[in-house]
Amino acid sequence: ELMTGYTMLRNGGVGNGGQPWVLRWSSRIRLTWLSFTLFIILVFFPLIAHYYLTTIDDADDAGKRIFGPRTGNELCEVKHVQDLCRIRESVSEELLQLEAKRQELNSEIAKLNLKIEACKKSIENAKQDLLQLKNVISQTEHSYKELMAQNQPKLSLPIRLLPDKDDATFPLPKSNRNCRLHNCFDYSRCPLTSGFPVYVYNSDDYPFGSSLDPLIKQAFEATVRTNVYVTENANIACVYIILVGEMQEPVMPKPTELEQQLHSLPYWRTDGHNHLIINLSRKSETQNFIYNISTGRAMIAQSTFYDVQYRPGFDIVVSPLVHAMSEPNFLEIPPQVPVKRKYLFSFQGEKIESLRSSLQEVRSFEEEIEGNAPADYDDRIITTLKAVQDSKLDFVLVEFTCKNQPKASLPTEWALCGERDDRLELLKLSTFALIITPGDTHLVISAGCAMRLFEALEVGAIPVVLGEQVQLPYNDVIRWNEAALIIPKPRITEVHFLLRSISDNDLLAMRRQGRFLWETYFSTSDNVFSTVLAIIRTRIQIPAAPIREETAVEIPHRSGKAAGTDPSMADNGDLDLGPVETEPPYASPKYLRNFTLTAMDIYRNWNSAPGPFHLFPYTPFDPVLPSEAKFLGSGTGFRPIGGGAGGSGKEFQAALGGNVPREQFTVVMLTYEREEVLMNSLERLNGLPYLNKVVVVWNSPKLPSEDLLWPDIGVPIMVVRTEKNSLNNRFLPWDEIETEAILSIDDDAHLRHDEIMFGFRVWREARDRIVGFPGRYHAWDIPHQSWLYNSNYSCELSMVLTGAAFFHKYYAYLYSYVMPQAIRDMVDEYINCEDIAMNFLVSHLTRKPPIKVTSRWTFRCPGCPQALSHDDSHFHERHKCINFFVKVYGYMPLLYTQFRVDSVLFKTRLPHDKTKCFKFI
Repeated sequence: ELMTGYTMLRNGGVGNGGQPWVLRWSSRIRLTWLSFTLFIILVFFPLIAHYYLTTIDDADDAGKRIFGPRTGNELCEVKHVQDLCRIRESVSEELLQLEAKRQELNSEIAKLNLKIEACKKSIENAKQDLLQLKNVISQTEHSYKELMAQNQPKLSLPIRLLPDKDDATFPLPKSNRNCRLHNCFDYSRCPLTSGFPVYVYNSDDYPFGSSLDPLIKQAFEATVRTNVYVTENANIACVYIILVGEMQEPVMPKPTELEQQLHSLPYWRTDGHNHLIINLSRKSETQNFIYNISTGRAMIAQSTFYDVQYRPGFDIVVSPLVHAMSEPNFLEIPPQVPVKRKYLFSFQGEKIESLRSSLQEVRSFEEEIEGNAPADYDDRIITTLKAVQDSKLDFVLVEFTCKNQPKASLPTEWALCGERDDRLELLKLSTFALIITPGDTHLVISAGCAMRLFEALEVGAIPVVLGEQVQLPYNDVIRWNEAALIIPKPRITEVHFLLRSISDNDLLAMRRQGRFLWETYFSTSDNVFSTVLAIIRTRIQIPAAPIREETAVEIPHRSGKAAGTDPSMADNGDLDLGPVETEPPYASPKYLRNFTLTAMDIYRNWNSAPGPFHLFPYTPFDPVLPSEAKFLGSGTGFRPIGGGAGGSGKEFQAALGGNVPREQFTVVMLTYEREEVLMNSLERLNGLPYLNKVVVVWNSPKLPSEDLLWPDIGVPIMVVRTEKNSLNNRFLPWDEIETEAILSIDDDAHLRHDEIMFGFRVWREARDRIVGFPGRYHAWDIPHQSWLYNSNYSCELSMVLTGAAFFHKYYAYLYSYVMPQAIRDMVDEYINCEDIAMNFLVSHLTRKPPIKVTSRWTFRCPGCPQALSHDDSHFHERHKCINFFVKVYGYMPLLYTQFRVDSVLFKTRLPHDKTKCFKFI
């Protein structure tokens, strides 16, 4: 039945008529079974599982539990879960930190916004204040201009004294002798601010140019090309110059022809006003061919003048041009010492023609005393000088007859004997050189007398001019009594006594002054031409052109490296070195007295050697240089007093005080491919008071490293590129040096700030001298009869090395432009001795020794590379330099001193409010 029922079920409950209820019954059975099964699963299985799990959790080994309740840490014991936990913790911490930072930044942003608003308000207020200040400045400038216009007269051109070019009716003076600047010179062409332009005619454009001496013409043209006053624009010229001599006699034009050619010059303007006719003489026999020529209102410059021809204050007596195309050889010039030479005096000459023969008229001294003086004293001079020679009281040499044919000369003039070299050899042996003026008193100067004067000055024989009527070269601007003896001829009998009575010191002073005059105004064509222009410019009171300065070509460099502080440099104890805050750069005041100097102190400038010793304290280092050019830069002079605090202690240290209460100095540092040493030296200057700037003279052709970072020391650092490697570059007057005081310092020098400041204060009290730290001296080597250089410790010194020394900028001009070129060449040859050369120069000019400060004898920095001075050859070269410089100067200019400057209280302990003051011992 079951099978039947099952079969029926499979067949869908169909069959035998009872299939439907079977199907219903089977459905119910399946539902009941299914419900029961689900009940069992849902009730009994959880109970059994719970029981089983509870039994396992009660096990003794708690570490074996698998399904029991666990803590968070226990769950993390599983590896991957532990990693997830760490990540979660890290992220949580970072989120907390970021939130804190966000809140902090929001707070800062809020504060910055407030500050920005405050700054905006401050900027607006500052703009308003700036606008007000600009208005005040504008009003002040306007008021200043009004005051200046009221208090200063208007500058206009001088009034014309002479006619225009086309006006030929203006009469000439009744006599050429009446010409002076006030009636024959047109000042309107030469305003004070014109710069004194000079136009020079080209002699080759005129027929007489072919007759000029070739050497004279060539030397003159070379000088004109380099002169600062010469201009090519004739329309603006103040003075017009034409060279007419020396002429060669075979082709010399006739006087009438030369006169016509002069009058046909394009800017002659009918009468030649503002023209200068130059007739230079290279030989003693030069003739005065201008004597018979009408020169109108033109000035004349030559070596021979008659009294009817010479116009004092208008014409110029010039020296002969002996060294036309060659520089004088200083090594051939005899030394100035010993003072007295073999012959007391000497004279060689022959008189071709006299005014009156002594055979026709011989007068006694009694007749002369009665007032009947002879017309010609030459015979009396011959007799007296021969008597002195025969007395043999002194060695003298006088010869009144030439052994060979005498040189051509003017009537009544004493002709020169022999060749120039023979005459110089005699003068080198003579203490005095007699110069007998022409017997014709109408001949005020001749080329022969000028030649004798030139040769005497050249070799150091003191000129003794017999004849007070003579007009010596440049006599209106030079005091010849400082270099020569001018004695009237009637005193010929007293000459011997007079010459013997002069002391050695006076003889050396006259010889030295004569050497200066010869070097400055006689020796070269450039000196002669520049002196002629300077005389005219001084007469019409036009200031000289500024002397040139060396243009500093800066090497670009990167700065910004903060300079460190060297404890050894900054440790000054309780000594205040200067102002606490860095003072801004302050240049020395410019010297602007040139407009008045032309009218004042003329003789002081022209008659003294170029140096400060003759000008202190009246004018600031501004004598007449060979080029007669003044520099409008450094200067001292009189300045207002009252800026100093005086007293002692802090008040003294806080300000410089003195007569120049505000002043700074410039450091000039020479270096050559030692970058690390240089950087360390520059850093040591950080915080140095009163420092204006640092000029680094880069002496190497190789530029500094591009990545080199220069220190920031609070003042400008100017790196200057030089044309060649030369120690002379240390003393070039760079235009970047704007202070009078220069501290020349080596790149390896190691000086404390208090030492530098002490040296600066001492220099301010002795501005004309070298003030420095390492001292040296010279000594005479008796066995070898020569000078030696010595660097040993000694009780006296004569030099201060310029590797650490203060000096005035004025000496940089003199060293570079005035000092003989032979000395600078020697420095370049040995790459040595530039410091000795500067000491020679300053001692020669001032006749004073340098000043050493502090007890320091060396200044090299510890650990720096070894310098050239450690080489033995260094000292041998310095021996040679000293002896060579002595030959150039003609004597030993260095002077010994046992003087050293220290602070009086440099070892005294004082309270803080009574700091040390600098005084000298």
